[in-house]
Amino acid sequence: MKILYPDMYVSSLKEIDIQFLKDIGIKAVIFDLDNTLLPWNSNNLQSDIIDWFYKLKEAEFKICILSNNKRNRVINSCDIFKVPGVYKAGKPRRKAFLKAMRLLGTLPQETAMIGDQVFTDIIGANRAGMYTILVKPISKREFIGTRIVNRKLEKFVLWRIKRKRVSIVKSRSPDRQM
Repeated sequence: MKILYPDMYVSSLKEIDIQFLKDIGIKAVIFDLDNTLLPWNSNNLQSDIIDWFYKLKEAEFKICILSNNKRNRVINSCDIFKVPGVYKAGKPRRKAFLKAMRLLGTLPQETAMIGDQVFTDIIGANRAGMYTILVKPISKREFIGTRIVNRKLEKFVLWRIKRKRVSIVKSRSPDRQM
């Protein structure tokens, strides 16, 4: 069950303390795209997300987008944010997370994954040994498969996270490093 739990659970990106990430040794951040940085199937950027994202860049974090979405969607978003990306990632398979880290030139213990889904973003990044941050989706609109299958299963995990107070930020523990 441990593989299902993020290291941090927040309502929005702006709740993530950039200095905290630096303090625990994070040098790179990999982002899911849909409902993490942008609303699903939309290019409408929210100003608070843009501001936080650029603060992360100013703090000299390496950044990559990792998405199961199609090539054009991911490449267009990478152009907007001026970062590299991996499309048709096949999350939660580890291969995509390892590819993103190769693009960034970082090790798992130096890399955080931020995403809105437990069964793709969190499981995959945990399997790859990364620091994981689950963020609430920025939109209720999403792919039908995500809404019908993943979100229903996720409700149980989120209930357990809240019950166990996993939402409190945890520092990196030695067993999380590879």
